[in-house]
Amino acid sequence: MTIPTRTLGTTGPQVSALGLGCMGMSALYGEADRTESIATIHAALEAGVTLLDTGDFYAMGHNEMLIGEALRTAPAARREQALTSVKFGALRDPAGGWSGYDGRPAAVKNFAAYSLQRLGVDHLDVYRIARVDPGVPIEETVGAIAELVEQGYVRHIGLSEVGADTIRRAAATAPIADVQLEYALITRGIEDRILPVTRELGIAVTAYGVLSRGLISGHFTSDRQLGASDFRAHSPRFQGENLQHNLTLVEQLRKLAEQKGVSVAQLAIAWVLSRGEDIVPLVGARTRERLAESLGALDVVLDAAALAAIEAAVPADSAVGDRYPTAMMAHLDSEH
Repeated sequence: MTIPTRTLGTTGPQVSALGLGCMGMSALYGEADRTESIATIHAALEAGVTLLDTGDFYAMGHNEMLIGEALRTAPAARREQALTSVKFGALRDPAGGWSGYDGRPAAVKNFAAYSLQRLGVDHLDVYRIARVDPGVPIEETVGAIAELVEQGYVRHIGLSEVGADTIRRAAATAPIADVQLEYALITRGIEDRILPVTRELGIAVTAYGVLSRGLISGHFTSDRQLGASDFRAHSPRFQGENLQHNLTLVEQLRKLAEQKGVSVAQLAIAWVLSRGEDIVPLVGARTRERLAESLGALDVVLDAAALAAIEAAVPADSAVGDRYPTAMMAHLDSEH
């Protein structure tokens, strides 16, 4: 398989049409196998995936060190093709708790220094604050990243979970390659205000949560037991009647997938791919098996009739429950 490429906006790099979101290999979705995680990253690079997404706060640096190990042990040619997309700014405590966000210029440079060391690289390809620090103007945070670009430590500036107004302010400060936002069949709020602005400004979208944290993967069942450390155990969409309702949407999607001879996950990823060349889905595969399934979405062709059928089966706003618990929704600036 040859993976097609897409470009991160008018200022960013050319990347594979699917990126690999590595968070689940370290935290928030139950136990992960280190050996299998590294093998999955290697398999992704071998298949032609170039974009590896992480955050310095994913298991307090564990995810960056995991990717660093995978890169060190990958063949040189594959290692050189890898592009790192790194989020920073989330504050943690020794118990794993969350303590807000820090976007001060000095903190930006401090976070970057540690990420460079953990990843074992001399530059970060895309660097972004995970959530806007309400106490620091976005211009100051982006300005600090721009200084890192000038110094060669960062290649491109990104944003994450920001609204239309913040995107405009950031783009007026320095060139922005992409905005990372949750986007899926059942999470379509960015279509109203954010996508028009990113397209006006020539900024790409790297879409995370394209399978809604496994909810619309076709593999999640109502009787699945989730550990206390699993994000989904606290996510409104995975609770009680909300979950039952949302899984009925998945079954509607399954019927369409079966008609096309593909999996539910492949159909859901293909839908995100169909939304535009400026959108790069990040798949959160934690195993080689799930990675292979996700890559199969690149071969799914959705014509107008198929897209209309998907829209009828899973209309916008048909899911029940917020995408984050109430306390976490308060930190979002992205209006969706």
